Amino acid sequence: MSKYSVKAYVLAIVKRGTEHKVAEKIREMEGVTEALVVYGMWDLIARIETESLARLDGIISDIRRLPEIEQTNTLIGA
Repeated sequence: MSKYSVKAYVLAIVKRGTEHKVAEKIREMEGVTEALVVYGMWDLIARIETESLARLDGIISDIRRLPEIEQTNTLIGA
């Protein structure tokens, strides 16, 4: 059984031209297992695995504080 009980995906829209830079910043954050540049309505998707909703909240807050982030949407897995 995994020690991570909370899994989530964060979808983000970023300032044009910053997609790869932001993905790299997000990849370096603790709890982020993957961050990909995607095409379509969203610019990035990040997969997060952590032990609690409180820790997830902290990671999402750190992502939202990045100056290039314009909008996010979080999907929490069950």
